[in-house]
Amino acid sequence: MSSKQNPLNTSKLAFKAIARLFSNIFSHKWGRKFVSFFLAGAIISVTMAACTASNGSQSSGNTKKDIELTLVSFAVTKQAHAAIIPKFVEKWQKEQNQKVTFKQSYGGSGSQTRAVIDGLEADIVHLALAGDTSKIEKAGLIDKGWEQEFPNQSIVSKSVAALVTREGNPKNIKDWSDLEKDGVSLITADPKTSGVARWNFLALWNAAVKKGGSDAKTQESLVKVFRNVPILTKDAREASDAFFKQGQGDALINYENEIILAGQKGQKVSYVVPDVNISIDNPIAIVDKNVAKHGTKEVAEAFVKFLYSTEAQTEFAKLGFRPVDETVTKEKQFVELYPKVKELATVKDFGSWSEIDKKFFADGAIFDKIQSQIKR
Repeated sequence: MSSKQNPLNTSKLAFKAIARLFSNIFSHKWGRKFVSFFLAGAIISVTMAACTASNGSQSSGNTKKDIELTLVSFAVTKQAHAAIIPKFVEKWQKEQNQKVTFKQSYGGSGSQTRAVIDGLEADIVHLALAGDTSKIEKAGLIDKGWEQEFPNQSIVSKSVAALVTREGNPKNIKDWSDLEKDGVSLITADPKTSGVARWNFLALWNAAVKKGGSDAKTQESLVKVFRNVPILTKDAREASDAFFKQGQGDALINYENEIILAGQKGQKVSYVVPDVNISIDNPIAIVDKNVAKHGTKEVAEAFVKFLYSTEAQTEFAKLGFRPVDETVTKEKQFVELYPKVKELATVKDFGSWSEIDKKFFADGAIFDKIQSQIKR
């Protein structure tokens, strides 16, 4: 047997000694009071420590939890938002001490609209036309009156339709009526999926009507135009790629901003902005149901307001969009870049977007009738 003390026996003796001590303490009234005060003091100390830690974390810069915004937009705004978003992120971090990240989705305006209605949880939608935004409103995701929430009827970017030709303009295309000629191949997007293409169609229709034609004669003119379209692309970006990268077509109808952007990227562009044209107005809106769900309303509204700032509008203008800020519009570089259009129609000249959709783009409406008369 070892002479060393058994550790187990030692532990038992220690436990018995502690038990006798607490028994003696509780046997006296003063002992019970001492333990009560001891426990109360311990609780107060822990509480104060927790509060101090909480206050300390708030006082050290008042850092807020990171937040993510989902922006859903039409294809041709991608470069503009790529330039604007980092400026907003930096500004918000500096002013609110909160990191904002953006999840972004770009595509044809009609396709993007359906995606949001079908469950793509956008916090903000920047679409090609107000009619698409209204569809999201009718789906119960955007509150009524969204047009009044931000300046300029919530129109945050603008453009006009442009006619692009091959270098030297070998087919001598100068106006809308030239697109009706035999042997002219035209590239444009599909109005069923692309907001840009709907604007293109309205520009064509407006020009034909201004020549003095009835709806029936105007429709005949557009049958001639669309007979010259070999393929309808999904969106404006695909139309640009088909024309510039794949070499398809003699002419391209697209946003003026797309053509300016192509030139900035090194493409040789030859284009004309017809004197009879249409104001292509792109709205912005908060998706109320989703921002409530995500807890992102404050930062979403701040971002939209930032898009109207001189700083953001300058970025839009640099990348081909006609600014909605008058101070930016008057800058010399943009006055020269964006010539005035003599006859500029607006959506109001056609009624409302619901009337436009019903007349031109609904199933069986004028666009479908035009397509049915074309044999490809």
